Amino acid sequence: MNRTIQQALWGAAIAAAMTAGAMAAPAPGQKAPLFTARAAQDGKDFTFSLRQALAKGPVVVYFFPSAFTQGCDIEAHTFAQEKAKFIAAGATIIGVSADSIPRLNAFSKSPLYCAGQFAVASDPSLRIAGEYGVKAVRPKGVFKDVRGVVIHHAFMNRETFVINRQGRIVATFSTSADHISPQQHVAKALAVVRTLSGK
Repeated sequence: MNRTIQQALWGAAIAAAMTAGAMAAPAPGQKAPLFTARAAQDGKDFTFSLRQALAKGPVVVYFFPSAFTQGCDIEAHTFAQEKAKFIAAGATIIGVSADSIPRLNAFSKSPLYCAGQFAVASDPSLRIAGEYGVKAVRPKGVFKDVRGVVIHHAFMNRETFVINRQGRIVATFSTSADHISPQQHVAKALAVVRTLSGK
């Protein structure tokens, strides 16, 4: 694909995401948009279904800018460390970004980050982000991850949605709106799912 066409596609995708993001995001009490997406866990890709995950219990859907970047690395590592507590509360964790599946496969199996403990889904078209009202922007200039690899995809805002088993959003957290750290996203999500399960 030549650069001109690629840039045009980028512009269209980001414009669509920004338009969707400008709309009201699903609020607590509302039904969460259901989605399926290619995802990675422990270096292996599969199709993740939110509907199927909800059949097992609450789901934490967290959107993050990019794998192998500082805040996202911290957030993934913290989720991995706390995974047993989420399991005890009957909850599933799914991260969502615009990263490609190859990037997410590497990220998902690294002991420094996801450590194979939970799945991360690929949303390169920003469709899922748009359904959740999550804004995304393309990094300005050349932006490299912690490995020195240039990132070409859009960066989503860091936002977390906790969804109960009935498919309704019960809590939302946003770094931009709530001014919370990646670790606080994890701690707040865990507190909510523990309330739902009574554990």
